[in-house]
Amino acid sequence: MARFIPLLRGGLLYLSKQASLRRWAESSPAARRLTARFIAGLHLNDAIRAAEAVRSWGALASLDYLGENVTRLEEAERTRDAYLAALEEIQRRRLDSTVSVKVTALGLDISEEACRRNCEALVERAHQVGTLIEFDMEDSRYTDRNLAIVRDLHARYGSVRAVIQAYLYRSDADIEDLCARRVPVRLCKGAYNEPPEVAFQSKDEVDANFRRLMRRLLKGGEYPAIATHDERMIEEAMEYATGLGLGPEGYEFQMLYGVRRGLQQRVVAMGKRLRLYIPYGEAWYPYFMRRLAERPANIGFVLRGLFD
Repeated sequence: MARFIPLLRGGLLYLSKQASLRRWAESSPAARRLTARFIAGLHLNDAIRAAEAVRSWGALASLDYLGENVTRLEEAERTRDAYLAALEEIQRRRLDSTVSVKVTALGLDISEEACRRNCEALVERAHQVGTLIEFDMEDSRYTDRNLAIVRDLHARYGSVRAVIQAYLYRSDADIEDLCARRVPVRLCKGAYNEPPEVAFQSKDEVDANFRRLMRRLLKGGEYPAIATHDERMIEEAMEYATGLGLGPEGYEFQMLYGVRRGLQQRVVAMGKRLRLYIPYGEAWYPYFMRRLAERPANIGFVLRGLFD
């Protein structure tokens, strides 16, 4: 099976770049039915409806306007403005929602200076609204620059959360640094296809490092977010937090919109805080295909989610 994974990944990446297929998919009712469970819709009002719907049964939200690796500053500015509009709606509707951003969607590949300006505009507005900008972590080429922006903006405004991927070797040192600076952290396992020079390759190794980092954050982190759909990890986090005397207000779980809804509702029913990552926007097709291509095991995960 392993020998077919590169072919599968290459095929998915090829499909993600086909403009004609993208046009068909984005106008196809069948394709939208497939993705509607996991992507709120094309527009901000779709994401707001989704955030209000999950609020009705006790979950929080983080809105993600889809897009990454923009090639023109005008695209980066449109992304910035889309997030500013989302922050306005969060304030107007009094949603307990954060915003999740990617630095490459805000222009990092074009101009670091312009990217920093765009990021600062969002963090400054989030500070006024009383929420957080969550800086999604992309592949390891961007980790240093991503964290440099996070550290700088946190020092000046607060109102940020860093994202750390447990499969990277460097994550232990990064978490120590972020905890010392009192920067909130979302811990996830990592979804990009990283080489063995920088990342653990086996599931057991990634899981073991996730557990170590999870305990470090629960013990001394600043309102950590534990991002996982693994029931065992969730149970371990709850048990460890209870042993520390850490109440539900001291941390939260995060999951993807539409994935394992039954588990999501059980976590909320136990009195724990849960935030759902709600993606929206016209760039849903390349996003969806690339997520599958980055780790083909996600295909089975998505298919299982359809029947959960």
